Amino acid sequence: MERARPFPSRRRLLQGAALAALPTALLPDALARAQGRAVDYPSAEWQPAVGANYTVSHRPDSYPLDFVVIHVTQETYADTLAIFRDPQRQVSAHYVVRSADGHVAQCVREADIGWHAGNWDYNTRSIGVEHEGWVDQPAYFTDALYEQSARLTAAICANYGIPKNREHIIGHYEVPGADHTDPGPAWDWDRYMRLVDLA
Repeated sequence: MERARPFPSRRRLLQGAALAALPTALLPDALARAQGRAVDYPSAEWQPAVGANYTVSHRPDSYPLDFVVIHVTQETYADTLAIFRDPQRQVSAHYVVRSADGHVAQCVREADIGWHAGNWDYNTRSIGVEHEGWVDQPAYFTDALYEQSARLTAAICANYGIPKNREHIIGHYEVPGADHTDPGPAWDWDRYMRLVDLA
């Protein structure tokens, strides 16, 4: 004889309803990723930084976007993504461009504030683009890296009305108070800006 299944208790129903009502920001990062957050730049792959390494915002409503800050990772591509996932590191950038093929990973939504510039005012008003490599090893600055990064930067500038010039596309070393030297003397600014203009 089949026994009737008991109805869930009122307490169990209320617990389920409370869990369903939680905003995504309160759920683990894995669940938020599973809900399919779309990238801002269509050619990018979503590789999210941990939420402890950036500030949730609503840019450009909360802060105007005035700059693209160009960085060099001083790490490999894979290690950079791992650093952005480590809550102890307290660092992130919006994008990372891989040296070998120019593949772009997005780690922080453009509406949110990446912790990349070392200056809160510039963090709030900029998109950070990291490039795999080392400032003293120009072989990492491949044709693919320059070309794909320039397309990304041009798209960011177009989306937010950022002028495509060196006053608004800057190196990390140009951020006031920065103690970094990237992208370094081997970075070909003339070539990069020409590619941004053509993109």
